[in-house]
This record gives sequence, C-alpha cells and structure tokens, in this order.
Amino acid sequence: MAAIVSVSHKGRSYAVQVDLTNAVSSFQTQLEELTSVPVENQKLLFKGKKGSGKGDDTLESFGLKDGIKIQMLGSTVDEISGLRAVEDERKRTEQILRNRETQARVRQTTFASPGTSNLSYRFHDIQPLAHLPNPDSARSLLTKLANDEAILHVMNSYRFSVGLLTELAPHEHPGLLGLNVNQGQSIKLRIRTDRYDGFRSYKEIRKVLCHELAHNVWGDHDSNFKELNSQLNKEVAEYEFSLVRGTHRLVDGDLYDPESSGAGYTLGVTSNSSLPEFAREERRQRMLAAALNRLRIEEEELEQSCGTSGPARIMPPVGIPKCT
Repeated sequence: MAAIVSVSHKGRSYAVQVDLTNAVSSFQTQLEELTSVPVENQKLLFKGKKGSGKGDDTLESFGLKDGIKIQMLGSTVDEISGLRAVEDERKRTEQILRNRETQARVRQTTFASPGTSNLSYRFHDIQPLAHLPNPDSARSLLTKLANDEAILHVMNSYRFSVGLLTELAPHEHPGLLGLNVNQGQSIKLRIRTDRYDGFRSYKEIRKVLCHELAHNVWGDHDSNFKELNSQLNKEVAEYEFSLVRGTHRLVDGDLYDPESSGAGYTLGVTSNSSLPEFAREERRQRMLAAALNRLRIEEEELEQSCGTSGPARIMPPVGIPKCT
C-alpha cells in the first residue's frame, strides 16, 4: 500500500514514498540515508502514533498513513562527535584548572630563606663530567647554581626535587643548552663554551636551569609550560629584588640597584638618594618589569635549544640550535 509522508528534521522537510506494509525499520533506514541520523538516534513524533514502532511492526500498525506529517528528532554522527569533542575539551580544561589549584596549594606565599627551606626540595647530587677539562671549576659552577638563593626559593615554593645536576658536553650535544630527564631525575646544562676555553655566562646558564625546572611539571612547550616558566622567572627576579630592597646590595652581578651604585651626579638627572621612597620604589618596579620583559624574549629563543620535549613546532632562525 503506497503512501507519501512528510518528514521534518531540523528545519528541512522531506517527502518520502513508503509502503505501509513494510516494517518501521525499513522506513528508518530511508530516513538515515536522507538525514545521516543513525536509526538508533531517531525519534519519530506524529499525530496518531501507536506504540514504539520497534521490531517487525508495519508502518500502518505504527500509525502512518498517506499525507501524514512527521517530526523527527535526532543527531547525526558528526554532531555527536562534535558534542563529545566539546565534552572532552571541557573535561581537559577542568583537569588543567585542578592541576593549577594543586600547584597553588603547594606554593608558599612568602619568600623563604635557604635556612628555612625543606631539604627535600633541592639538588641531591652534583656531578661534572670528569672526562672534560677543569672538572673542579665545573663542579664549583654547578654548586653555585645548586645553592643559588633565588633558585632554592622557587624549588622550595613549588616543591621541586632534582636527583642530579650535571652538565652537557658541547661536542656530544651540539644543539642543546638544557635537558630535563624524567621530570627531575636529572637536569643537564651546557655550562661550557663550544671551544672548551671557558664557561658560559652564569646568568645565561641559570635561565636555562629555570627553564628546565619548569619541565618537572610540564613536558612540552605548550601554554601550560609557558605560564609556569614565566612565573618561575618572575619569582626569581622578584626574590632578588626583595634582597636588593632589604640589603641594598648587588646580587651575583645579575641585578642592579641604583640606590647602591655609587654613581656620580649627571646633569639634568636627580640623584636616587634625593628621591622620596615612593619614587624609588616606582623606579625599582620599572626595572623589574623591564627585566621580566627581557626574560620573556630570551625564553622564546631558549625553547629552541631545550631537549626535553619533541622537535620544535617552528624552525628556529639560523644560528639558534633546535630541540632534538
């Protein structure tokens, strides 16, 4: 018994020719071909509907007749996949937020002096490469890094523990400046010059160390890593500025306090010592902001020479080593 029924789905109408003696399942197969909505996702609504239309019910026994209007509800496979992707992204975002909350809970809100730091959050061993020249000098430099007050401060704040602090040989790892193995099992740093005629700048090595410490939490150079690494650099700089404010002295030659520079007068410039305290503090804050901006720019270059994650997503400029 032939009939034509009108099916509406998400604003579109379909005129479907059917045989009322056929099973409901065959009609649903037709609708799947027309709308891409799987049979199991289809829900049919119409006046005079009888029962669920399951099994071998005929269209006539289900209540269909010629000219009837049917409203079909249901999502396509692509739409369901999209919903699942949205749900997966929501869960991922919630997990990231939970991770950040966990990190925030373990952080200390005040600067800790080395004397009050937990001895678990430190470098537990230091080993220079014995087959390279001047191992004693290399050990002294690694020891200085391991005992750096600002580095110990962030390690204590974030509960970072590193099993071994050692070095990378330039000829063995020509493209790398740093490497974090197994989230803190060991950190390896390039501390020597390419020609082995000396050691790289302490400031530069320490920036690499700070970068590798961030890999204790995040492996890839993604947004999570960048956020944590930026925060570590900021806290290192702020910690040193706090020492400057408290003692008015130079710290490892990295930071400069105009109040203690001993500089003479310059024509047209007011001496810092004659400025009120709020003006000196404002100047110090500007210096800190400038230092953090320099760190951000240097960090973008440093990512290209970190061996902890996979290959860099963007090829580095000529002359800057890339990840391996």
